[in-house]
Amino acid sequence: MRVAVFAKAPVPGQVKTRLAPLLGDEGAAALQAGLVQRALSTAIAAGIGPVELHCAPDERHEFFARCAARFGVDRVPQLGADLGERMRNAFERAFGLRHSLVVIGTDCPSLEVRDLRAARDALAGAPAVLAPAEDGGYVLIGLAARVPGLFDGVDWGTSAVLRQTRRRFSEAGVQCTQLRELWDLDRPEDYARLQAEGLMEVLG
Repeated sequence: MRVAVFAKAPVPGQVKTRLAPLLGDEGAAALQAGLVQRALSTAIAAGIGPVELHCAPDERHEFFARCAARFGVDRVPQLGADLGERMRNAFERAFGLRHSLVVIGTDCPSLEVRDLRAARDALAGAPAVLAPAEDGGYVLIGLAARVPGLFDGVDWGTSAVLRQTRRRFSEAGVQCTQLRELWDLDRPEDYARLQAEGLMEVLG
């Protein structure tokens, strides 16, 4: 089993843009950097398998180089025109190495070690696992085998993602274990929640 952390480089003006009016472009980028490091720390602490940093737009950004050195992870470029294609390629890469794979993003500071271990345990008895997000997406997906069409025709970035993904699993006749629901950090009200739940200090 492997864990892929999907991350965007913390480039001011290109990440966390819905938080830029609150934090400024530089502040939003700094928040992104903290979220990436939080996700890597959590993935490594879970101890369920090797952790890879899947980088966008590519693996050459100096921030990713620093993360690779600090956390001892390999950098992998995200390949594909949209998120679905990039995830499909990541899973194909893992299956080619004869590994199952759990993919997480960096937008969920409430994701904990126990969630990743629960995903590992789920994949021991089922071919797929999902951790839904409150906004209608998901914060974790794991597969032990290919699911044809899973990432096709999904309206990425909308509240329909989880519903459409569940439909793809059903159409493929694949059982998917669902973990606890978590929340993403995207909007000013999410940032207030981050502060209220005492998670600010874990970033960075």
